[in-house]
Amino acid sequence: MILQALNRYYERAENMPREGWVRRGVDYVIVLDYQGHCVNIELIGEQKKGKTVSREMLVPSIGKQAMKHTNSGNDANLLWDNASFVFGTGNKGAEKISSFISTLQDWLGEIADEGVEAVVAFCTRLQSAPESVAALIERFALQEDFEKRDPVLVFRLVSDVECIHVRPAVRLTYEDALATTQSDSTLRGNCLVTGKSDAPLAPNESVIKGVWGGQPAGCNIVSFNARAFESYGKRDRNGENAPVSLRASFAYTTALNHLLASTQRIQVGDASTVFWADRDSEFESAAANIFGEPPKDDPDRGARAVQALLSAVQSGKLGGLDDDNRFHVLGLAPNAARISVRFYHCLPLRDLAVRILQHFKDLEVVRGPSDPQYPSLFRLLAAVAVQNKADNIPPNLGGAIVDAVFAGPDVPYPSLWLNAAVGRCRAEQTVNYLRAAAIKACLNRQIRRVSNPNSDRSTEKEFLPMLDLSNTNPAYRLGRLFAALEKIQEEASPGLNATIRDRYYGAASSTPVAVFTTLLRLKNSHLKKLSVGRAMWFEKLLGEILSSVTDFQKHLPLPDQGRFALGYYHQRQDFFTKKPDDSTSTTGGNQS
Repeated sequence: MILQALNRYYERAENMPREGWVRRGVDYVIVLDYQGHCVNIELIGEQKKGKTVSREMLVPSIGKQAMKHTNSGNDANLLWDNASFVFGTGNKGAEKISSFISTLQDWLGEIADEGVEAVVAFCTRLQSAPESVAALIERFALQEDFEKRDPVLVFRLVSDVECIHVRPAVRLTYEDALATTQSDSTLRGNCLVTGKSDAPLAPNESVIKGVWGGQPAGCNIVSFNARAFESYGKRDRNGENAPVSLRASFAYTTALNHLLASTQRIQVGDASTVFWADRDSEFESAAANIFGEPPKDDPDRGARAVQALLSAVQSGKLGGLDDDNRFHVLGLAPNAARISVRFYHCLPLRDLAVRILQHFKDLEVVRGPSDPQYPSLFRLLAAVAVQNKADNIPPNLGGAIVDAVFAGPDVPYPSLWLNAAVGRCRAEQTVNYLRAAAIKACLNRQIRRVSNPNSDRSTEKEFLPMLDLSNTNPAYRLGRLFAALEKIQEEASPGLNATIRDRYYGAASSTPVAVFTTLLRLKNSHLKKLSVGRAMWFEKLLGEILSSVTDFQKHLPLPDQGRFALGYYHQRQDFFTKKPDDSTSTTGGNQS
């Protein structure tokens, strides 16, 4: 299904290479005269941040070598390649330049084109005098660059503007030869992607580049590297193990390479995630803005994307004719030389939008003025990592969260997310906005999953974004109690460098019975330092909090530690939230 969807995406896209062509980065253009003498070697790469970046260009794709060479030295490309093939340098240099010339003759041998004849003359001259290569490179002062890497080269006649491989006669001859090669293919069968019978099959899948952590030369989704994985009798005809036609194989690999290099891709932990729809949709690029980290020069991009999505759902813009437009979300992760599919979701665009909005609703929690309304996934992951560093984010966590988002509102977030958020709260004695949002989202999804509307037994109430005075969960109340005791200490001794949170938070959130009896005894001395009215108000608040607490538990399991953290965060935020009328406030924030 994934390959079929990518094949359909390729068919409707207009900005992708057609069959037999591939988009590759090119570094230099070798300018030739009509006799095949080199007039110039032009650098066409662009300078970005002090580095030369190759220019993307459409070039002929005659096989898997267009994306990745083997070690044989006999798989040259047509009218373009690395310098080692064009000049015949490095390991197996003689075989490489011989392969380059043979490829020209095999594919374009009968053409009478001045450009092709110039290339053949140029390469034949280098083949017969290998020592002239060094002089040629030195002539244009390219020794340093050619020693550091193996740049990609193309050719152009001195009188032309376009490269030789796109000259009309060359292009027509090449495409005719490509069609003949496919029709004469001895490897034929039924294509599993398109369903066509007796179609020429691809012996190997084109490599896929751009998957984070994968092989730099490219990886495969469909491949067989051992006899144990192949069907009997098909070792020498490995294209029949998973029969895909040449046309379909080119289409889905080209589409996937395009998506991995476009704005429709984000990196979620170790999962390279791409988005696309069955039909054109402006949401294809908006999805990356919603989940990706916004650029520094436009920090509100993600918030605008979420707000636009919310407006579209409320106005019905995503309904109507676009209601059956199915949206695809594919997460890929490296696995040695292959690519593993971490997750895949395909659902109508309107359903997808509702699930994304439910994700942000689950995350919604009272926040400060500098906290983002719609936090990016990267910020949420970094908040639960050691030292808030991206390098310390658990590798599988991001992909698992995205998988849960698109799976539906009743699917719980990964337990690792709750564990990490609670663990960082305990380790740093700090419950910040992003951790509280993660804890609330994880707890609400757990509550939602176990809730059974057909059951007579009462189920736990979902947590609100702000302080919930009616929530009687013991762990939540203990978190509120700890926040209140800390507030009493702060008002009794202004300017303290450390509060009870710095010393007791970890123990209070895990073994309440060992801490709270001591803290409640100490608060009496703190209350004596406050005014009578303020002390009475705190006594009233403590009574309200403890009204449903019958005992201090010996141990709180991890979900209850999350409830403790959320209760603490809610109560702290309520203390510093301005009320419409402080004199009648239930919790009395901002009173003096």
